[in-house]
Amino acid sequence: MTETDIEADVEEAQHAALELAKRSDEDRSEALHAIADAIDARTDEILAENETDVAEGTRLLEAGEYTQALVDRLKLTESKIEDIAEMVRSVAEQDDPLGRTLSARELDDDLELYKVAVPIGVVGTVFESRPDALVQIAALGLKSGNAVILKGGSEALHSNRILFEIIEDAAANAGIPDGWAQHIEAREDVDALLEMDESIDLLMPRGSSEFVSYIQDNTSIPVLGHTEGICHVYVDDAADLSMAEDIAYDAKVQYPAVCNAVETLLVHEDVAEAFLPTITDRYETADVEVRGDERTREIVDVAAATAADWDTEYGDLIVSITVVDSLEAAIDHVTTHGSKHTESIVTEDADRASTFMRSIDSASVFHNASTRFADGYRFGLGAEVGISTGKIHARGPVGLEGLTTYKYHLEGDGHLVATYAGEDARPYTHDEFDGDWVPGHLSEE
Repeated sequence: MTETDIEADVEEAQHAALELAKRSDEDRSEALHAIADAIDARTDEILAENETDVAEGTRLLEAGEYTQALVDRLKLTESKIEDIAEMVRSVAEQDDPLGRTLSARELDDDLELYKVAVPIGVVGTVFESRPDALVQIAALGLKSGNAVILKGGSEALHSNRILFEIIEDAAANAGIPDGWAQHIEAREDVDALLEMDESIDLLMPRGSSEFVSYIQDNTSIPVLGHTEGICHVYVDDAADLSMAEDIAYDAKVQYPAVCNAVETLLVHEDVAEAFLPTITDRYETADVEVRGDERTREIVDVAAATAADWDTEYGDLIVSITVVDSLEAAIDHVTTHGSKHTESIVTEDADRASTFMRSIDSASVFHNASTRFADGYRFGLGAEVGISTGKIHARGPVGLEGLTTYKYHLEGDGHLVATYAGEDARPYTHDEFDGDWVPGHLSEE
């Protein structure tokens, strides 16, 4: 695709975004249901295209170029496709994120100011090998009234192509304006997008810290980054050890290839001798490679952890374990080595749980729960564009609310600024009130 082609696609997306923002929630939701139905109906086509990607991924795995975790993320099954369609329907059933009055203030009699939720506009996304990411982002973009530019990894090329085709066709048949979703494939197209700060309103890269940093350093477009997940579970000395074992196992084994899987287990020294043999035995039954610090290896026979392990997102059946002597030491370890994604404490002491949760500067902090709950669908957001580990403008799983901004609507009745200036200036009331913005409602009263 040439630079001219990219510019034309982005311009089409801009026009579509303006049109989409005016469509009713009913229109947008009906289109999403049509997309979900089309995904169900074309499952066999999706699986056939995905098989091509998985076969190539397996070849590159055997050649040492891909990891098993990447191939696992890539693979679709009938049940996964059913889950993808159900996710789209879940997004459709979410409350309309647009047009909500976030605040209302009377400036004076019949002069009322409303802060109203609106779409961001054109959102560019670059994401990893999971084909379901394309559908999640497109669904959330449509529901929130945003045009989306989708760039998936080359390893999922055939899967992304068929999914995009299905989405584009179903949305068009439902009356959604052409161009609201754009699919680009070439790596050089990403560099072209980075220059379009007057046309693209937000970039959302999903990938390594190095990749997100590259995007941030090479564009003036606002970037909402989804980076690595170096997640921790801390087993406190006041933990229910049976619960802790289940949580530590689920957080690593349930799906190790994702960013909310635990990478490092922190264990208080007072429970280490009781807890470590049971959890390492259970990990061994699931083929998890355990790497431990010196104190861990005094209790169980595992591989030695290196300094690099504490800063590594494995995305695989590997976990590192360190024994700590206090809650404060656990907090220090997470603060030093974490990626501000998701952390969990297992303890029956509410005060210690509160201290941990208030002290950890991560997007999600859990008490007595697996880190795997850090997910837009599980949070009830329908889906997620990604998980933001930054603090502006959205944090944690980014759902519909994270794809909106706001603007101010002022309803007056011939009001002039001159009335509120000078010696005889009329004072403002600036009174907050409850109420939704209705265009022209003052003149209709």
